[in-house]
Amino acid sequence: MLKKTAFALAATLLAATGASAQEQVLNLYSARHYTTDEALYANFTKATGIKINRVDADDAGILARLKAEGTASPADVILLVDAARLWRGEIEGLFQPVKSKVLDDAIPAQLRAKAAADGGTPWFGFSTRARVIVYDKIKVQREDVDTYEKLADPKNKGKLCIRSGSHPYNLSLFGAVTEHLGPVKTEAWLKGLVDNMARSPKGGDTDQIKGVASGECGIGVTNTYYLARMLRSTNPQERAVAERVGVVFPNQSSWGTHVNVAGGAVARHAKNPANAVKFLEYLASPAAQEHFANGNNEWPVAKDVKLSNPALQAMTGGSFKSETIPISAVGMNQIKVQQMLDRVGFK
Repeated sequence: MLKKTAFALAATLLAATGASAQEQVLNLYSARHYTTDEALYANFTKATGIKINRVDADDAGILARLKAEGTASPADVILLVDAARLWRGEIEGLFQPVKSKVLDDAIPAQLRAKAAADGGTPWFGFSTRARVIVYDKIKVQREDVDTYEKLADPKNKGKLCIRSGSHPYNLSLFGAVTEHLGPVKTEAWLKGLVDNMARSPKGGDTDQIKGVASGECGIGVTNTYYLARMLRSTNPQERAVAERVGVVFPNQSSWGTHVNVAGGAVARHAKNPANAVKFLEYLASPAAQEHFANGNNEWPVAKDVKLSNPALQAMTGGSFKSETIPISAVGMNQIKVQQMLDRVGFK
């Protein structure tokens, strides 16, 4: 995350830029920290002539900044990489509902917010990341890890590697599990995860993959785009690590694999709302959706967009059953989840 002074300076510059009535601009607050997205933004400017001024931070920092800036915020579009944070921004009134047939037709209902009273939609998902299980293909049987529930099975004691329970990716997964199992069973499940850990939670998702490949762990939890990135790496050592592990899309016979949503919204006090809607519609276009898939190894969400990423295709054959619970349910469960994590000692 940028230092506060840099963030404040950037916001001031955005405001100054947006003040020019002659220049077509779009002021973007983005939690997408991927260098591959530079082409995405450049292509939008090339197609529309609208210049993008961007401030990068994490999801929490962006939401805090919007609240602090209030009506003076220069932000036009907000891009976040976690479903629960999108929901949080919506309920805190930081987004303005958008009416767009283009977006309504392109984005599936379960991957966007419910329509507001005026018929507009507060935010839209533009890509997803499946939260999958990787395992040691020699020491672990696939059928022993083909559901999230089995991660807590005593047969997997001492095998699990996972990042911090309070990371947004895990909070969203645990919030979804709570919706499926209920709080009592979910807390027992979380306790089972703690009991089965090979080591204390640490590192990011890539570290969990490496832990399984090295033999430190038998099983790990990761988002698919980290694994796909390693499989497509130009570094032979990274490819070798990814190829050592097996991958399971959990719960294909029940509720489906958990997916986290990266999406966007028009800021409540956007100074360039027409440009903002145009940008969101661009993100739903086949060209932009193809970029999410091939540029950053995410699953595209727009209807009728064919997947062409070879690593993602290799994992699933091109498709898998994903859960369809409302994003709002995942968000509302997170306070409960954090309390459960504290009680069971999941750091």
